[in-house]
Amino acid sequence: MGEKHLVSEQFLDALEFRGLSRRDFLKFCGATSALLGLSELYTPQVASAIEKASKRPPVVWLNFASDSGCTESLIKATYPNAADLVLDILSIDYNETIMAAAGKQAEEVLAKSLKDGRYILIIEGGVPTKKGHGMIAGKEMIDILKDFSGPAAAIIAVGSCATFGGVPSANPNPSQIVGVSEALKKTGVNKAVINLDLCPVNVEYLVGVVVNYLLLGSLPELDSFGRPKMFYGRIIHDNCERRAHFDAGRFVEQFGSKEETMGYCLYKMGCKGPMTSSECPKVRYNDKINWCIGAGAPCIGCAEQGWPDKFARFYERLPGVKIPGFGGIETTADKIGAVAAAATAAGIAIHAVASASSGRTKDKEKEEGK
Repeated sequence: MGEKHLVSEQFLDALEFRGLSRRDFLKFCGATSALLGLSELYTPQVASAIEKASKRPPVVWLNFASDSGCTESLIKATYPNAADLVLDILSIDYNETIMAAAGKQAEEVLAKSLKDGRYILIIEGGVPTKKGHGMIAGKEMIDILKDFSGPAAAIIAVGSCATFGGVPSANPNPSQIVGVSEALKKTGVNKAVINLDLCPVNVEYLVGVVVNYLLLGSLPELDSFGRPKMFYGRIIHDNCERRAHFDAGRFVEQFGSKEETMGYCLYKMGCKGPMTSSECPKVRYNDKINWCIGAGAPCIGCAEQGWPDKFARFYERLPGVKIPGFGGIETTADKIGAVAAAATAAGIAIHAVASASSGRTKDKEKEEGK
């Protein structure tokens, strides 16, 4: 079934009027299908779901204790991008950082959204739970969260601050900042929250969740931390472009070294990839151009609960990891090279014996005239 049967010509014309060609729009839909784990045959359905988004719930984006980094990630994506599609088609009714309205006018927009309900509620930033430590227009942030959570069709916490507290909740945490899920428990509101970890959130994760909701009419399957399994189902280490160096025991020992220029594994430089779940190596940032490890920086584990305290001292290596392919041996980076080298040497020896044996067999066959 072609996209013309699922997407109206008027909608495609409207996209072209904005400067987004049909080809680029369908290319985006195809990439989103792949992101959701769907085949390219679903591209027309994804396109149709995005068109229907204009008739679906609006978006209310609230900022609490954060630096607005996730909003920046959204609006600085390249075109044709998630930002334009979400902003233009989903219609973000309220986001204090990017909306044109201000003051009383902005508050009126927010009050109307609250009255109408059935919006997608996106929360950026942690929630201060100590009285007087987080106020907007004279009202506690946690109370604002409670008021807006009830009428919401879905709640999405974007970025590490909103999911589990992030940087604002790091020790000693005098404002007693927590993530959205924990804050809702304190208010007595019992609603599911989709947690999109990372600092900042990858906008493709956000659009993937929204499109999944529009396409299937349900929230994606979540892990025990409330994160979509399609984005947080595998550890970064599994798909890292430097994984081969890790397995071979080749590590960067010092920034600026020859080993660094050769792209060796950053585990000894503090990389937390072996304990961090995210599809960063696959999805990447900046129009899929690069990501932290690709840019030469170790993973700091910002997609994990308890970050940053859990992985404080970002350049300090993890105490022990399980080496794939060596019987699950838990060891330190200092021993990995020796283990890998021994295994490699053994493999070479076996290969040599096999090759020699094969050669002798062929020679014997030749002599016997076979």
